[in-house]
Amino acid sequence: MSAATTRSRTQRAPRTPRAARTPDRLCAEAVDLAREAAEEAAAPGVVGEHVEAVAEGDRVVTHFFRAKEPGYRGWRWAVTVTRASRAKNVTLDEAVLLPGPDALLAPEWVPWSERLRPGDMGPGDLLPTEQDDPRLEPGYSGEDAPPPDSAVSEEMADHLDAEDAEITGRVPSRGAIAAIADELGMRRARVLSRYGLHLAADRWDEAFGPNTPMAQAAPATCVSCAFLVPMAGSLKQAFGVCANAFSPADGHVVSLAYGCGGHSEAAVMPKTPRPAAPVLDSFSADVFPLRPAKDSGSTTEPDGASEDLGHS
Repeated sequence: MSAATTRSRTQRAPRTPRAARTPDRLCAEAVDLAREAAEEAAAPGVVGEHVEAVAEGDRVVTHFFRAKEPGYRGWRWAVTVTRASRAKNVTLDEAVLLPGPDALLAPEWVPWSERLRPGDMGPGDLLPTEQDDPRLEPGYSGEDAPPPDSAVSEEMADHLDAEDAEITGRVPSRGAIAAIADELGMRRARVLSRYGLHLAADRWDEAFGPNTPMAQAAPATCVSCAFLVPMAGSLKQAFGVCANAFSPADGHVVSLAYGCGGHSEAAVMPKTPRPAAPVLDSFSADVFPLRPAKDSGSTTEPDGASEDLGHS
């Protein structure tokens, strides 16, 4: 039989479970001693009934008693007893309170930096960032020292001294890049790194991206919407800011592939038609003479005497 066949058969052979250790008889019978130790460690009346005895080693047994303290559901008092070889006297080892299989336990402790969620910060709260935060990188390029060929570098200054040359303002009072960053317009010591940009893009795309139910039902995307305010930098290729007061994303960074029913070109309302000029002018008064004109020939000049009598 080859060595390979032997190894394969050995790997396929099922593992037999380890046999449970048999507790020492004298240590297992020392239930009263274990109870006294548990009550001394806790308080009288708090230690409950005996649950089990587990062998921890040769002539070492742990007795478990149910704990009846409020708030410690499923916990047990564990008292370990032992005896020397060939000795009949059982002695106490330790007594502790341990959680059982169904014990009520507190959640695992998580650092505050991992527990913090968006929206948790309030007025006056400070959120420190680590010096080597992977989301950030220096806001300027290069080291604090000027380049070797710069007029303010030490190498160039030594060269100018050797050549007996002069230069005006050779060493400014704030020559380091970090010191004059504010004067150069680089007021941020650190900016977002590529990793930080990707994290922000993934977060924004999840909230207001193309896979949201609102975007799936939208008539068009934000890239053609007049309410989209473009962003600066590399993020402008994929994101903008919504400026529609009636949109659910108003004031939020949205993906260019996002969309909603408030799209500016989705449903353009037609202008209200102006009413046509009326055929019959009923808004102005027509002037009609009380008597016909004298040269019309249809009537004669009225008689003044007949008018006074009231008849013609």
